[in-house]
Amino acid sequence: MKLIDWYIIKRYLGTFFVMVLLFIPIGIMVDIAEKIDKFKENEVPTSALLGYYIDFTWYFSNLLFPIFLFLSVIWFTSKLANNTEIIAILSSGISFTRFMRPFMISASIIALITFGMGMFIVPNSNKGYNEFVFKYIKKKNERNTSRLFKQINPKEFIYVSSYNPLRQRANNFTLEKFKKQKLELKITAESIRWVEKDSFFRLLNYTKRIVNGDNEFFEKVQVKDTIFDFKIDSFSDVPNEKVSLKYIEAVLIFKILSVSRIVKLFLAHEVGKKIKPLAQFLFLCKKFKA
Repeated sequence: MKLIDWYIIKRYLGTFFVMVLLFIPIGIMVDIAEKIDKFKENEVPTSALLGYYIDFTWYFSNLLFPIFLFLSVIWFTSKLANNTEIIAILSSGISFTRFMRPFMISASIIALITFGMGMFIVPNSNKGYNEFVFKYIKKKNERNTSRLFKQINPKEFIYVSSYNPLRQRANNFTLEKFKKQKLELKITAESIRWVEKDSFFRLLNYTKRIVNGDNEFFEKVQVKDTIFDFKIDSFSDVPNEKVSLKYIEAVLIFKILSVSRIVKLFLAHEVGKKIKPLAQFLFLCKKFKA
């Protein structure tokens, strides 16, 4: 690696980390200004506040890393161009592809740091961050009403795309039951509604699939009135904790429940947020090499 490579890498990484150190305190100050009334109202302990802002630092930096990276590259490259350093480098006979090598090395270092944070540090910080928000900031009776996943017993999982507590109705309902890690029963419906008068669930476009070894039983009806081992309010319990999964934990669950569409949807949503940046970077490296 030549002197010019070390020069660009140091300027690149230095500008990036300066951007991070500049914007994180600004984010903390904005968050304090926004939530100061909640802190006073709930008499939040100092130790809890310190732990919250440690978790917030990791959460905020991981969330805005792409913006920090974009700003640092623009700032650093514009300084090089303003000092005519880029013209001097290219005029010396160095090709543009060779000139981009230290940029790609720097980007690789930042990608590895971001990947490590997203897999092993940020999930724990997100857990602490969300626990604090649900305990001290959010209203106690606030409910989640979209993309709801729930395990109602050791063998059964339910999912709905949306839930209306006032009408006691949910859309795109799915129930999956497992026996020894194999799918035993699957029920889907376009909508599910609790009929208070008769105390049963009414499902529209109901389908039921029962798997028994090599044999399968399939039932499909337009309207189905039935009962389940859960209440309609189970779709949207008041949240007290929101857990972020580490990548390794998610992969193990994928293997255990590999046939579950519900679990796949949930894990894909959680893990995909962390895997997508790395995939985009690897795709960029492949295209650059080509």
